[in-house]
Amino acid sequence: MIRVQNLTKRFDQFTAVNNLSFDVCPGEVLGFLGPNGAGKSTTMKMITGFIEPSDGKVSVFDMHVSQDPQAVQTIMGYLPEGAPAYGEMTVIAFLQFIAKVRGLKGEQAEQRLAKVIEQVELAPVLNKPIDTLSKGFARRVGLAQAIIHDPKVLILDEPTDGLDPNQKHQVRELIKGLAKDKIVIISTHILEEVSAVCSRALIISEGQLLLDGKPDELERQSRHHNAICLQLADEYADAQQQLASIDQIETVEAVAEPEDRTFMLFPKDGQMLLPEVVRWLDDKQWEVENIHLEKGRLDDVFRQVTRAQTV
Repeated sequence: MIRVQNLTKRFDQFTAVNNLSFDVCPGEVLGFLGPNGAGKSTTMKMITGFIEPSDGKVSVFDMHVSQDPQAVQTIMGYLPEGAPAYGEMTVIAFLQFIAKVRGLKGEQAEQRLAKVIEQVELAPVLNKPIDTLSKGFARRVGLAQAIIHDPKVLILDEPTDGLDPNQKHQVRELIKGLAKDKIVIISTHILEEVSAVCSRALIISEGQLLLDGKPDELERQSRHHNAICLQLADEYADAQQQLASIDQIETVEAVAEPEDRTFMLFPKDGQMLLPEVVRWLDDKQWEVENIHLEKGRLDDVFRQVTRAQTV
């Protein structure tokens, strides 16, 4: 596993990471969440041995990163922020260079190159200089170099940054496939990415750990957990006030313009009220255009805990 113990990083008077501790096991995809400047990238750089911590330690499969960073880096793939590469090199030349650096030779190197090029769909740009690539293709080159040696640990800083929706879906599916026998840590500010890919999420702010749990566990802490989104098919007098009279409804909010007739019904204490609301609508004989139950919203929880820390 990866074990992070009391990790701290100070830059002069500024503390970027503050006494951070967590473990990650094989098969987990850990989403690392936080606002800009929260310490996500700095933590990743310490895990990979790119920078030294001020205090604390990191071990990867029982190897201490500070004591033998090269041994750890041989089993690790890393996509850093910005996906830096040698811009004057063509994509294929760069990947061949990385394969050589990673100790791949002959048929093994050719097989890994072919597989990674197919996985990340780089065939159309193989002979183009990296400096001429779009941001999306450059990001995919960065991902390819990170996985070319089939590492046990994959550290990805904003892996879908700059990708279009189809490319994001492809990379997320790739990550889920890779995670079956690897440890994967993803830093992201895209909350939907956590729900789509991650089996666990950490939220940090100002270098400190605020929450740690499965995405669905964190979503249950949202005010939208078990809320009901209701769109009425017709206008009814005082609809919002009448809906608010239902037992155990905490509040009712209009979601859009009044003519849209869409309301969010928030239950008291996150109770399950859908059957009761459906019975109430049936008794009233109100026609419904659409009704669905909210499982919770990670962005609610994210804003709640990160704002609370700064107050």
